Parts: sequence; structure tokens; C-alpha cells
Amino acid sequence: MRILRLFRLLLIPGLILAPAVELVAGGPAKAPQVADSQIIRPLPLPYDADADAEAQLEAAVAKAKTGHKLVLIDLGGNWCLDCRVLAGVMDIPALHAFIVQHYELVSIDIGRMDKNQQIPARYGISQLEGVPALLIVDPQSGKLINRGRIFALADARSMTAQALANWLAEWV
Repeated sequence: MRILRLFRLLLIPGLILAPAVELVAGGPAKAPQVADSQIIRPLPLPYDADADAEAQLEAAVAKAKTGHKLVLIDLGGNWCLDCRVLAGVMDIPALHAFIVQHYELVSIDIGRMDKNQQIPARYGISQLEGVPALLIVDPQSGKLINRGRIFALADARSMTAQALANWLAEWV
């Protein structure tokens, strides 16, 4: 039996948001099953506005090469609710373990679409259509492997956690 429910956000006083996630059976074999932890906490602020994006990316690529992983470049901003929801879902323990096993994650602040635009340009993306934008890169060849699907999670708040997990599992 397949249970699908829309991803919900719980609004807590003081603008603290937390994802409410439900188990969805029958995802791809490689995708972790993501269950609701019932923990209400603030959504993360995953992007460091003061970080050196080039150094972050270089370090992630080097670690991915030695660890035989893909590079997952998360382009976004802390002002973006979908970016923060995505980061919160990626922090769910089962999904976090999956990401650590298969990807080197690097979160790059793009400001209000006015910072670090050289990163997507390096992979043939001349202009970001929205955020979050996820680039999955083969560190050996430097090629973008999810071309045409980098904005698939731009509406993360309306997706189930399992749908997000399944999307990430497609590339490994």
C-alpha cells in the first residue's frame, strides 16, 4: 500500500518552522525510507554568506574524488523557504546518512541571485531560474550529470520527504 501525503509545514510562534514528514513505502531500492521524527525544531540556515564558495567547492570535489562520491552542490539562500525546507529534510537522520554515503554536499550562498554565479556558470548554467538549485557533479570528469533537472526541488515545501529522497537516489 502506498501512502502519499503532501509535505506540510508547522508554523510555530516566532517563525520557527519544522517539516512534518510521513513514511512513503515503495520508493527506489536505493533510497532510504524517511519517517517522521516528530521533532519540531527550527529549520536550518544552511548557507554561509561569508564563506569562500570557490574554496568550499574545491574542498568538496577533492573529498568526493578520494571518497568515490558525487558532489552535490546546493545553491540557495537563507531567505528562501524552499531552500531551508530542503536542508531540514536532508537533516533527517536516514536521509542524512544516505547523503553522507553517496555525496559530498556543499551549500553555496547565491545571495539574492547576485553572488557566486560563477559556480553554476562553470557547469553551463548561465542563469538560475530559482532556488534551491541542485547540481550533481561527477568529480572525476567535472561534468554535471543532472542537466535539465537542477530545479526539480525548487518547490521542496510541496514535496514529501520520500520524494526528495527518491530524487537524490536517482543519481547514485
